[in-house]
Amino acid sequence: MATVGISFGSATGGTGFDVTSTVTSILAIQQAIETPWQTQLTALQAQDTALSGIGTSLSSLTTDMTALTDPEGVMASKQGSSSDTNVLALSSASSIAIAGSHTVTVTQLAQTSSEYSDQITNATDTLSGSLTIQIGTGTAQTITLDSTDNTLQTLATALNSGSYGVTASVVSSATGSRLSLVSDNSGTAGQITLTPSLTDATTSTSIGFTVGQTGQDAMLNVDGLDTTSASNTVTGAIPGVTFQLLATAPSTPVQIQITNDNGSIETAVQQMVTDYNSVITGMATQEGNTSAGVAEPLYGSPTISLIQEQLAGSLFSGAASGSVNNIGQLGISVNDDGTLTLTVSTLDSILNSNYADVQGYLQNSGSFGQNLSTALNTLGTASPTGAISLALAQNSTEESGLNTDITNENASIATQKTTLTTELNTANQVLQSIPQQLNEVNEIYDASTGYNEATTS
Repeated sequence: MATVGISFGSATGGTGFDVTSTVTSILAIQQAIETPWQTQLTALQAQDTALSGIGTSLSSLTTDMTALTDPEGVMASKQGSSSDTNVLALSSASSIAIAGSHTVTVTQLAQTSSEYSDQITNATDTLSGSLTIQIGTGTAQTITLDSTDNTLQTLATALNSGSYGVTASVVSSATGSRLSLVSDNSGTAGQITLTPSLTDATTSTSIGFTVGQTGQDAMLNVDGLDTTSASNTVTGAIPGVTFQLLATAPSTPVQIQITNDNGSIETAVQQMVTDYNSVITGMATQEGNTSAGVAEPLYGSPTISLIQEQLAGSLFSGAASGSVNNIGQLGISVNDDGTLTLTVSTLDSILNSNYADVQGYLQNSGSFGQNLSTALNTLGTASPTGAISLALAQNSTEESGLNTDITNENASIATQKTTLTTELNTANQVLQSIPQQLNEVNEIYDASTGYNEATTS
């Protein structure tokens, strides 16, 4: 007869059985219940990884579109050039600058007022008296020296610690030291007026001041209009443009050219195309089959179908902006596999000829750019109601339930293992004791009957 169940060996052999392997065999069937749960959990986790990867690609694409659709973004950037950088250098052109040409003639540079004291042979000499300082048409302020500020250095420190409108320093040479005062404001408004009443108490010598440089405004003509600037860094003369005056050239006008920054825009559009393609190829990989014919994690996923449909639809939507009414005019073409290709020369050409229309096609309400941005916000992880976010949340709920089932089942198996181990250890001890018990029975039988099995042939 075939053995049914687990074999415990000969009942009278006394060898017993392997409790550990026996318990493992008994619980194997119970543990098999978890196999489909673990398989499902692994599949869901693979989906999470794939969905998160696509979500990251969508986030990158969203960032790209934000740069293009933001009125203060890359479309607002400007470039500028100066026909004579020895006279005038362009510093920046902000989003409010308008592309065009401007003529600037520089007749006078701005200067910052400065004064310096008579030379004092010993910088540590004790000073006395007072110093009155007025900046431009402001209120005059007087500093009266005492024991805390009665040397050149301590006086300079006191002036810099106060609100006198000057920056003070001690300038030393081989023959002595001077107190230098430089206005904190350039131009005529920063002109220093001093009333010194200082004495070198050590030598009983009066200390006077000499004008180092007179404060004056820059004088220039911008597009036929005379204007001034307190600083050689000029802002406001050309809206949105900042430039630096470097030298005078009364008879040589400088041409400033402000242009749209096509290069940065083309780079931004190329980045958008690249990241769009990453989304498309990423989804294609995750919804297909491996080389071995095994389905990828998102095979047949409705979330992927939704994203593909929304993205494809957004490419061909959007109200026209002047002469621009489709992405093909921007140099963007759609390939058979759904990816995009950018022809930079086409984009550059339309930026040069119809810049405002391109900007409108990306930024106007209901435009291609705005429609694609809206679609992206409903698909990725930027919103808790985005398609990727919802799919990940649903998976998380299922994974939580599976993990709970697996945890509960493992706890039940652990309890059964403890109980079975205790019971089988007891049974094993009984089996191992049977030969001894039989021997004792034989001895009792021999003693009561006089029969000795060992001597019987």
